[in-house]
Amino acid sequence: MNIILISNKLATAKSLSAFQAGVLITSLVLVPVMLTLLFITPPSNIKEQGMKALLPPQIKSSIISSQVHLDAYARELGELQARMMRLDAQSQRLAKLAGEKESAAINITSLKPVNNIHHGGVGGPFVESHAMTEADLIVAIEELTEAVNKRDDYLSSIEAKILQKSVLKDMLPNSSPIDAAFNSSSYGWRADPFNGREAFHEGLDFSANTGTDIRAAADGIVSSAERTPDYGNIVKINHGSGLETRYAHASKLLVKAGERVVKGQIVAQVGSTGRSTGPHLHYEIRLNGNALDPRKYLHQ
Repeated sequence: MNIILISNKLATAKSLSAFQAGVLITSLVLVPVMLTLLFITPPSNIKEQGMKALLPPQIKSSIISSQVHLDAYARELGELQARMMRLDAQSQRLAKLAGEKESAAINITSLKPVNNIHHGGVGGPFVESHAMTEADLIVAIEELTEAVNKRDDYLSSIEAKILQKSVLKDMLPNSSPIDAAFNSSSYGWRADPFNGREAFHEGLDFSANTGTDIRAAADGIVSSAERTPDYGNIVKINHGSGLETRYAHASKLLVKAGERVVKGQIVAQVGSTGRSTGPHLHYEIRLNGNALDPRKYLHQ
């Protein structure tokens, strides 16, 4: 078989042999196929992305929406897990203060177990559970949150009672640092006022006008009087045996590091420095670096 090529650019017609014709036809068939595979088949490193691109818009939108919900639930569960870790640490501190072993930590019956670890003989018929819906997950998170809140408040109360009966009872900062009302819900988990995310607030907020006097809640030595990015102008007072109070967001500091102060002495004035939305006193009590609930120690 011969193929004759005729072109305006050729002076005479040119004939192709059977072999040359076969090569030409094969090239015309294979080149489009290779180009198609190159542009349609996704490389291994973007295979998943390439497959998603082939899905209809409605399915892709549904997948994205579901992933957003799952991510939100994962964040909530992660936050709850962090809270449980804080409670575990608090239980260890309580056990140490009470002279008990860690295994004797306080237990609250209203808190459901969060794992499936079996320590004894178990058995029974197998009944497969159904997949949890979005509503089921929301209910489960709400129930766990409520249980954790109850456990947190209960443990804080027990911790305060133990300290008030311990050798530290005469050192406890038990007077109000300011002549103003405090926000009863400001200690503990709350929505952060800047980004809206749930965060643990380790102190008590007292709303007051700028310039209001801030007083030492107990005798001690000023360990720090400085300005920091988050606390703003802050005074830290060491009361001994690991006890410390902090007075933050002040407009003016009236004491210096190393200075001895007595209960009721004015150490600063209310302001809105640092990470603050308005004039107030952010007050903390810490024991060996761990935040205590100031509400449990006021006016004792």
